[in-house]
Amino acid sequence: MPNRSAGQYRGPLPTCPLGGTGMQITRVGFGAWAAGGSEWGTVDDSESIRAIRHALERGVNWIDTAPIYGFGHSEEIVRRALQDMPAAERPFIFTKCGLIWDENNRQAAPRRVGSAASLARELDASLRRLGVERIDLYQVHRPADDTPLEAYWETLLGFQRAGKIRAAALSNHSVAQLERAERLGHVASLQPPFSAIQREAAAEIAWCRAHNTGVLVYSPMQAGLLTGAFTAERARALPVDDWRSRDGQFMGLALERNLALAEALKPLAARHHTTLAALAVAWALAWPGVSGAIVGARSAAQVDGWIDGAALRLSEADSAEIAAWIERTGAGRGPARPG
Repeated sequence: MPNRSAGQYRGPLPTCPLGGTGMQITRVGFGAWAAGGSEWGTVDDSESIRAIRHALERGVNWIDTAPIYGFGHSEEIVRRALQDMPAAERPFIFTKCGLIWDENNRQAAPRRVGSAASLARELDASLRRLGVERIDLYQVHRPADDTPLEAYWETLLGFQRAGKIRAAALSNHSVAQLERAERLGHVASLQPPFSAIQREAAAEIAWCRAHNTGVLVYSPMQAGLLTGAFTAERARALPVDDWRSRDGQFMGLALERNLALAEALKPLAARHHTTLAALAVAWALAWPGVSGAIVGARSAAQVDGWIDGAALRLSEADSAEIAAWIERTGAGRGPARPG
């Protein structure tokens, strides 16, 4: 195990293949949701750009974004962060499609649209905002309401054949939906939510492992609950424009259990001379079938808070201890350890 003090691991980041895509990715990628600014309260664009560049300086080699993050703003921030980098040094860029917002009422829930014409417009808009000629991984954000899965998946496979995207993927899809898509063409990767609190995607991850489909988990720190910095008081003070103020994991008994789990895991993080955030990331990465974890940051300091997780290897005893605390606190849902 590399020598480290909390948040200061400086060795090369471990990598692994992203399924059968041919892309060798670092075990952690930069999640640019917060950079969009629309659902995280006040966000400073210059701080977001510094955070992205700092993550790349630390060795991260991919960024995950989506048009819906800030109604295109996140993709524009990614372009600005990378615009001075030589093409050969740029990270892989992963983005999504299928969620359409109402320009006249941005507070309205986005529509889940999967028609070929709509997806083509989204792709062209993302290419323009990102300033690239090809997207490395293009993911359907959520199952469409207006279009059968087979139709929108065939559209993405067509984008791939045309060379506009390198690989086609899905996000927030079930095992049954993965099976339907796989019959038409290989699903390069899946992006599910997964953390020591939110563990229900274990079945989808197992399916992906059996089908050489990569897995990019998001929210491994459960939107801050597993960083050690969150408190009940902070949860009550979340501004109304922060989506967490309306999320059940940040309320009532669920919040109490989640915070109890975070507190219980602090001694284990201390024994590894790292942060609780890094431990949470390492837990998700240790799950068989997980290729990488998408980890967000609104500042360079936050990147340093979780970067250790890319290289931290948990022992069987560590995993057993975490599972025991999950069960004891009653936090979240899903299996506490791989079955």
